[in-house]
Amino acid sequence: MSFYGRKVCFIGAHPDDIELGCGALIAHITKSTEVLCVTLSNNQKNPLLTKVVDEHYSSMAVLGVQKDHVIVGEFETRRFPHARQEILEYLIQLKQSFHPEIVFVHTKADLHQDHRTATEEALRAFRGNTVLGFDVIRSSYGFFPSFLVEVSEADVETKLKALSEYRTYADKYYFKPEVTRATLVRHGALAERPYAEGFDILRVIGSFYGA
Repeated sequence: MSFYGRKVCFIGAHPDDIELGCGALIAHITKSTEVLCVTLSNNQKNPLLTKVVDEHYSSMAVLGVQKDHVIVGEFETRRFPHARQEILEYLIQLKQSFHPEIVFVHTKADLHQDHRTATEEALRAFRGNTVLGFDVIRSSYGFFPSFLVEVSEADVETKLKALSEYRTYADKYYFKPEVTRATLVRHGALAERPYAEGFDILRVIGSFYGA
């Protein structure tokens, strides 16, 4: 699968999800691919997270995604199952305005209620699109990547730098650079490469060309 020249949409439930799951891939493709990153909740009802939206924009800028290609919604954290229809309609509008060819969203192996809802509604909204699932290590159970994308050492370093913009989460184990690097090394080993970002396949739309 080639990302070159494609329109690729990354959908996460909360600020930090996309970077944790896809940061190295985004760093790898953003110069040759039209990327849109959509976070459904701004997490602003939690008084401890007042800075995460600004940190999210800073993190995305490190990855090479301009602010006008970063969308942050206002769905309430931990209440996504109660807003299924509204989330579905939001994603359908996104499909109609951006027309993505490839969509990344949370893996089905994720236990978080917001993450699961985002994935289920994305699969409904983006029928006819390739949809791949990314892993957020703190809330997944049984994730195994069946789609691996080689990334470079520079992409790894860029992902680590992007995650370091989240000072709010500096003490979280899943933000530790050694955890992130180890995950990229493991996925790389599965692909027989130094580093790779790993995803599961939720839906792939293929076309065959030639005589």
